[in-house]
Amino acid sequence: MKIALIGASGFIGSRLLAELTSRGHNVTAIVRNPEKVAAKPGVTAVKGDVFDKDGLAKLLAGHDAVISAVHFSASDPQTLLAAVKQSGVKRYLVVGGAGSLEVAPGVKLFDTPDFPAAYLDEARKGGAFLDLLKPEQGLDWTFLSPSALIQPGERTGKFRLGTDQLLVDAKGNSAISAEDYAVALVDELEKPAHSRRRFTIGY
Repeated sequence: MKIALIGASGFIGSRLLAELTSRGHNVTAIVRNPEKVAAKPGVTAVKGDVFDKDGLAKLLAGHDAVISAVHFSASDPQTLLAAVKQSGVKRYLVVGGAGSLEVAPGVKLFDTPDFPAAYLDEARKGGAFLDLLKPEQGLDWTFLSPSALIQPGERTGKFRLGTDQLLVDAKGNSAISAEDYAVALVDELEKPAHSRRRFTIGY
């Protein structure tokens, strides 16, 4: 497929770029600094501004799907959504956050007393983005929330998927590697199973 990846040089975006190209997809890597994207077959790095709706829409046009891997606090959901819709691309996958996942009925992770204050703004904006997507009928969207802890690690291909509840293991840990997160999102791209839904991943 021909994929537009917004934020391709970031922590998650770079793992997605590697996973997409390893599976033979052609990727337009949309970044602020194209020189940060290593040259490799199947990758075209272009400069893009997530706050420039018309300019972004032009960059997205003609792709089979758009993947957004930008921080919620460093972008505007309304502008991103408007750009994707204006581009004519129907498939939209969003790198989500864990904060809006439920830890108990009606209780989201970012509402718990121990949630780190440093991540609260980003987490709440991620939840707001998901709320904005939920009534959206013009796009075939998917929002993938990671576990509470996502960090560099191994690509194992072995993980669990869930829906709106935070996944924890037998020891109470909630974790996923960035590499396995990328596997799950590209799996979803290739074989859609969560159309117009959020899902989550964990060990």
